[in-house]
Amino acid sequence: MTEATGNSQLPLKTMVESVLFVAEGPVQIAAIARALDVPLEKVEETFDELKQDYVGRGFRLQRFRDKVQLVSAPEAAPLIEKFLGVDGTTHLSAAALETLAIIAYRQPVTRPAIEAVRGVNSDGVIQTLVSRGLVQEVGRQETAGRPILYATTFEFLQNFGLRGVDDLPPLEQAAENVLANAIAEAEATAQHVAERMK
Repeated sequence: MTEATGNSQLPLKTMVESVLFVAEGPVQIAAIARALDVPLEKVEETFDELKQDYVGRGFRLQRFRDKVQLVSAPEAAPLIEKFLGVDGTTHLSAAALETLAIIAYRQPVTRPAIEAVRGVNSDGVIQTLVSRGLVQEVGRQETAGRPILYATTFEFLQNFGLRGVDDLPPLEQAAENVLANAIAEAEATAQHVAERMK
């Protein structure tokens, strides 16, 4: 897409890329369209073109829900860590990885649903994931007690080298069934408890 838009003589791809380059973090797609005074569909088309342009380059276009940002290529992480003097050896515990996987594959998900799958209290692990910016509160479930819903963040995508949650590797069918059944049981139990409390 090389057409100029609005009052600018720059191609739309150049304008979108410039906005993303100077942004301090993820940018709402609608905000880019408003700032450039172009239809949202044109911005979406431009993202598709930029993704293709960036194949094999040192950066990527990362999208999560209605936000997008430029990020470094995941395969360049060791080089970037060395350049920045960052210690990349900080790892998550097995419990944190397990909890993060449940949230990533079933988001948005509640703490009781996570605990139903894991079989143990997950308060501390969830707080660790929130404090590291890998997970965030995204609302409340409309059931008794209105439990908090958790989902992954842009930082999660960056840390795991994903462009979006669609890039997560597929769950094996058996694991997916176990996960779905455990969550369904937790939600049914929560509903039963709520009905008994009435």
